[in-house]
Amino acid sequence: MFEKVRRILWNIVASRDPGQGMIEYGLIIALVAIVAIAGAVILGPSIVTLIGSITNRS
Repeated sequence: MFEKVRRILWNIVASRDPGQGMIEYGLIIALVAIVAIAGAVILGPSIVTLIGSITNRS
């Protein structure tokens, strides 16, 4: 029983297209880039204000 399940799972994993992994990594990198850009746009003005107040203290 276990051997049959293992063989089925191995066939599913082994039959993946080799380029599929690279596409998945590309999508993850694109998502991280979108989140980073959105964070910079949202937090940008407050960061500029914070840095400005720190430099004006000196």
